[in-house]
Amino acid sequence: MTTSHDLPLSLQQEFLLLFDTGDATGPFGPHYLIGEGWRVHGRVDVDALGRALADVVGRHEALRTSVLRGGEHGQRVLDPAPPAVEVRDLSGVDPADRDRRAEELINEIEAGTLAVHDLPLLRVTLGRFDETDSVLILTTHHSAADAWSMQVILRDLAHCYAERAAGREPAPSTAPQYREYIATQHAEAESPRLEAARAYWRDKLAGARIMVIPVDRTPDPDTTPTTTWQRFVTDAQLRSATTALAADTHTSPFMVLLAAFYVMASRWTGSDDVTVPTFTPGRGHGRFQETVGSFFNFVPLRTDLSGAATFRDVVARTRATCLGAYSHEVPLLHVLQEAPELMASVAPGVAPCLFQVIQPPFVMERERVGDLEYTAIWRRVISQPVGSDMPDGMLWSLHLGPSDDIVGALGFSAHLFEQKTVDVFVERYLTLLSTLLSRPDAQLSTVDVGW
Repeated sequence: MTTSHDLPLSLQQEFLLLFDTGDATGPFGPHYLIGEGWRVHGRVDVDALGRALADVVGRHEALRTSVLRGGEHGQRVLDPAPPAVEVRDLSGVDPADRDRRAEELINEIEAGTLAVHDLPLLRVTLGRFDETDSVLILTTHHSAADAWSMQVILRDLAHCYAERAAGREPAPSTAPQYREYIATQHAEAESPRLEAARAYWRDKLAGARIMVIPVDRTPDPDTTPTTTWQRFVTDAQLRSATTALAADTHTSPFMVLLAAFYVMASRWTGSDDVTVPTFTPGRGHGRFQETVGSFFNFVPLRTDLSGAATFRDVVARTRATCLGAYSHEVPLLHVLQEAPELMASVAPGVAPCLFQVIQPPFVMERERVGDLEYTAIWRRVISQPVGSDMPDGMLWSLHLGPSDDIVGALGFSAHLFEQKTVDVFVERYLTLLSTLLSRPDAQLSTVDVGW
């Protein structure tokens, strides 16, 4: 390969450097992956799939970019190289068990490795149940692409495959490259909008500390960090009650779910001043909606619950917090420059706790492209003892997809937390959420779930 571009890092990539622990662990280690799967109906031509994958890698520079760390940070975009297609024979799986086997295969692949310098940063597995029923799994290194990017990659792949299978050359992509986004970030470094946003965060986060919780164990220095993903599903009533209260309070399901988390966090920590970090897609610039790269942003949401008498009051305060944060969103590094003590709560014996709600931007559901039909495997319910890595702590993710329930995933550092601790937290949150939704105007002091 020959080099084609040498570039600075984006502010999101600079954020990942805060947690850099080398090439063996951390956000530049081989376990920091993101995997997505789709059921594919129709006859898949593996040769055409390979050519389409080469097209996708050629279209998106982020998939062939090597991040340079140590000394001066930067990244280098290299010439395209096609990823290999791994084909798995799943012909012995009973049709009634195929959905579960497809999800198990995603978990298995996510538990694998992908070195950050092993370009292109895209791995492809095609599991074949029979000639017209397959599972397609795409895996990338999370430093190069986010969950939104995975949907872009698959859509591009589907269209490129349709053209290749028909013997045609795909039309060139018009999507901007990630380096254009980096250039935009640098061009805005002194903009009035950025200065106003920095002033907002300087005031909003004065004296704030991100939420941390006590760990169960202190690992030895040579302990290998492991991230476990505990998954759970709510009933339909909880989903519908969340949606109903959101409509009634002119908020969103995320705000309602976060408000319940604030109530739990306040009792958990003993403080009414709670700063819960969340992740956002980070794609405020409309022209980069079809760009592959690391856009996701870490946003600290601070809410004061003192004097909030009812859950409806907490929802209203949560709404104000979220609207203020969204209208002033900037990459976290800008925020930290205005609130340098925000992370001071992170110390030995405690770990951060994050909360997010995921509503996929464009889920493919029986979508036909060319001769194939694609359905996203978004509803994952099988827990993973070893999954995609994350920095030490807990990450609550609630998924609001096309089904009528809520699918939860709680990622936690298994070298810090016991499984029973996680089980208790999940049970108490769901119990508290159900109680608060059923009595949004009751006095919070009367709501008791055993804390």
